[in-house]
Amino acid sequence: MTAVSERAPRRSRSLGSVVRHLGAFGVVGGVGFVIEVGLFQLLYGHLGSGAVVAKAVATIVAMTVAFFGHRHWSFAHRARTGFKREYPMFLAINGLTLLLGLGIVAFARYGLDLTSAWALQGANLVSIAVGTVVRYLMYRRWVFPAADAVG
Repeated sequence: MTAVSERAPRRSRSLGSVVRHLGAFGVVGGVGFVIEVGLFQLLYGHLGSGAVVAKAVATIVAMTVAFFGHRHWSFAHRARTGFKREYPMFLAINGLTLLLGLGIVAFARYGLDLTSAWALQGANLVSIAVGTVVRYLMYRRWVFPAADAVG
């Protein structure tokens, strides 16, 4: 066999692994999104909770569910460094990406002086996409590191 044909199966296995990994990451994120929106609606719209309390509770519950989904599915093949280290790091990264998203929307609104709901929703979608990429890379590097990176 040539070197090229020996590498092709490894590359396709590697690509398949990445696709499965990103798919699991997306599913867990989607479940977290549904939980956050649904719980907010339940708390604020049906149980009479204040909007800020409803948002805080919904976000914390959704992030916790997402943490366990990522820990036991998306990043299950990665090293375990302990809940007491992983969960606070996970929360910190989510806090940082929230600030990044707020910054993107604030820049669109105040820096670019955009006022249209469509334009600001576009900025929001950009902030979600950027935040998702940043969270994925940071989770992979710091929250759920590769086994050989733990030492």
